[in-house]
Amino acid sequence: MATKDPIAVERANLLNMAKLSIKGLIESALSFGRTLDSDYPPLQQFFVVMEHCLKHGLKVKKSFLSYNKTIWGPLELVEKLYPEAEEIAASVRDLPGLKTPLGRARAWLRLALMQKKMADYLRCLVFRKDLLGEFYEYHALMMEEEAAVIVGLLVGLNVIDANLCVKGEDLDSQVGVIDFSMYLKNEDDAENKDRNDHISAILDQKNYVEELNRQLNTTVSSLHARVDSLEKSNTKLIEELAIAKNNIIKLQEENHHLRSENTLILMKTQHHLEVNKVDAEAELQTYKHSRQSLDEMYNEAHRQLREESQLRQDIENELMVQVGMKHEIELAMKLLEKDIHEKQDTLISLRQQLEEVKAINVEMYQKLQVSDDTMKEKNEIIGRLEDKTSQITATMKQLEQSFSFTQS
Repeated sequence: MATKDPIAVERANLLNMAKLSIKGLIESALSFGRTLDSDYPPLQQFFVVMEHCLKHGLKVKKSFLSYNKTIWGPLELVEKLYPEAEEIAASVRDLPGLKTPLGRARAWLRLALMQKKMADYLRCLVFRKDLLGEFYEYHALMMEEEAAVIVGLLVGLNVIDANLCVKGEDLDSQVGVIDFSMYLKNEDDAENKDRNDHISAILDQKNYVEELNRQLNTTVSSLHARVDSLEKSNTKLIEELAIAKNNIIKLQEENHHLRSENTLILMKTQHHLEVNKVDAEAELQTYKHSRQSLDEMYNEAHRQLREESQLRQDIENELMVQVGMKHEIELAMKLLEKDIHEKQDTLISLRQQLEEVKAINVEMYQKLQVSDDTMKEKNEIIGRLEDKTSQITATMKQLEQSFSFTQS
C-alpha cells in the first residue's frame, strides 16, 4: 500500500474536526437556544478547532527573543480585502487587555462570529493565496481545498446568535486543547442518529438556500446597479453622440469654409508668387548690372589706390632724399661757416701784413731819398715787395670773391 502524505492526513483530520465542531455547535444551539455565551463548551471547542486550522502550516517568523507563530498576521489582511472588516480590526486593536497577537486573533474570531461575517471574511482571504503565501507554507490547510470546504461549512453558523463578552476575558493565556470526548458517540446516541441527520439535512438545506438567496440578492443588486450604470452611460452616450453629430456638421461646414478660403489664399499666393518672381528677375538683372558697374568701379578705385600708393611711396622716398640732402647742406653750411671764419682770420692776417709792408715801403722810400747808394738795392727790394704785394692783392681779391659768392 502506498504511504499517505502525513501533511495531507493532518489536513483531513482538521477538516473532520471542523465538520464535527460546526455540526455539534449548530445542533446544540438548536436544542438549547440560539443565543450563546462565552462559557458554552461547544462554542469554546469551535474556537479551539478554528485556531488549530488557522495555525496549520503557518511559517515560523523570527522575533528578537524567540520564534513566533501567530495567526494574527493573515487575519489582519482581511480589512484590506474586505472594507467592512475595518471596524472589527479597529475594535480588536482598541481592546485594553490584549497584549499578544494570538489574543487579538482570538478576539477577532469571536467578534466575527457575533457579526455573522466569519464565512465572508475567511472566504475573501482563502481566495488570495498570493497574499497567504507570505504567512503559510505551500502545504498548509489555508492554501489547499480544505480551506474552501471549511468556509462553506461556516455559512451554517449564521443561524446562531452569540453574545460574547470579549472585553475583560483573558484571551492571551488560554490553552487551546481539543476535547475529543465531546465528539465520541456511545450507543445511546445511535437512536438519535436519524433525528440528527434529519436536522443536519434541514440545516444544510436552509444554509444552502440562505447562501443562494444572499448570492442572488447580491447578484440582482449588482445587476440593477449595472443596469442603472448602463442606462446612465447609454443616455450619456446618446447625448455625446448628438453633440458629436452637431460637432461633425459644424466641422464639415468649417472644413468647407476653410477649403474655400484655402483655395482663395492659394490663388492669391500663386499670383503673388508670380509677381514676386517677375520682380525678383528684374531685381536680379538690376543687381547683375549694378554688380558689373560696382566691379568696374572697384577695379578703377583699386588701380587708383595702387597709383596713389606708388606715388606716396615715391614722395616718401623723395622726402627721405630731401631730408638727407638737408642734412648734407646743413653739414656743408657748418663746414663753410667754419671755412669762412678761417678765411676771415687769414684776410685779417694778410691785411695786417699789408699794413706792415706799406709801413716798410714808406720807411724804405724815406731811406731811399736819404741814400742813393742803396736805391738800387731798395728798388730791387721794392720790386720784390711789389711783386709780393701784387700776389697778396690778387690773393685778397680771390678771397673777397670767394667770400662774396659764399654770402650770396
